Amino acid sequence: MAGRPLIGISTYLEAGARWGAWELEAALLPAGYPRLVQRAGGLAAMLPPDGPELAAAAVARLDGLVIAGGPDVEPVHYGAERDPRTGPPARERDAWELALVDAALAAGIPLLGICRGMQLLNVALGGTLVQHIDGHAEVVGVFGQHAVKPVPGTLYAGVVPEEASVPTYHHQAVDRLGAGLVVSAYAADGTVEAVELPTAHWVLGVQWHPEMGEDLRVVRALVKAAGG
Repeated sequence: MAGRPLIGISTYLEAGARWGAWELEAALLPAGYPRLVQRAGGLAAMLPPDGPELAAAAVARLDGLVIAGGPDVEPVHYGAERDPRTGPPARERDAWELALVDAALAAGIPLLGICRGMQLLNVALGGTLVQHIDGHAEVVGVFGQHAVKPVPGTLYAGVVPEEASVPTYHHQAVDRLGAGLVVSAYAADGTVEAVELPTAHWVLGVQWHPEMGEDLRVVRALVKAAGG
């Protein structure tokens, strides 16, 4: 269908991926991400890690960008010592996605950070993270559900005005906000669940995983902004 905005989605590089007779390094992305973009009216393009110096050229070809969920951001990026409960570093992905965020902000294209992507957006703007919280990833490898409450007057509240139950799986969270960011949703325990950048065209981060649910409103809003 002509006219659909092209939405780039960052991906993993994983060793030992298996399919058929093969076990090789692969560029991986859970299928929920491209399906979500497609269902919301966009064209999905996978962006595997590349040289950070190429991020601006990649972003220049996109109408919008999603930074996907994944491993913990290495604490060195926000000036912290590693907590023993923080996962192993994904340095190539950190470098690539930080460069993508910077390029998207510089180019003014719509940007959505999902889980790790929200945390990376906060770090890219000088914020910090809490390296471990309890209660938001109850069972290893199983998504949970909890309610998030929007902050009135924010971009997110304009998209989802009511308290909503969302799919969640994370053990880290935003601590100090990055420059210019505001909180646009909280969990009942006070955890920051969404942040946004009011001075930008359309920049939003959500701590949950919309690709694991049925609510398309956030990604439809991204696609609409990307098509504008």
